[in-house]
Amino acid sequence: MPELAISADKVAFLIEKAREYDVKETESDPDSGSNPTDDDAIDVLQDNGSDPVGRELTSFIITLNEDEQIDLVALMWLGRGDGGPDDWDDLRARAVEARTEYQNPRREIAHYLLGEPMLGDLLADGLDAFGIDWTDERPSADSSGLSERDEDEPTKRR
Repeated sequence: MPELAISADKVAFLIEKAREYDVKETESDPDSGSNPTDDDAIDVLQDNGSDPVGRELTSFIITLNEDEQIDLVALMWLGRGDGGPDDWDDLRARAVEARTEYQNPRREIAHYLLGEPMLGDLLADGLDAFGIDWTDERPSADSSGLSERDEDEPTKRR
């Protein structure tokens, strides 16, 4: 069984946050002008482009080192059924190849992953395929500090 470059704790954090992110929906209360009590707080689950969970996920993924990002993409593909645990080396090689096509790999991988419907479930299925238990304690968002970033790619702040 191959060893992952990304810890199960980091993936577990991403699974939970991605599940929060996935429940957002497009505007479902266009005439909202009332308070949350009157409209049953329906606006809470709307994706209005300023989602703090999306920003948190993007920041977290961007701070991962290159090997962790590659494993994350390969895990998502594994969970999606693009291969099995025996195909791990091939999935990882595909992720490496895909990463080389990006101009800003860190940011574009984050956007790619967040654009995948049900990301949290796919990552969970990927870990499950390896028999990795990810349901224990969760790390905080800053468990992957700037010191873990690759030196070859500066992260631009907007």
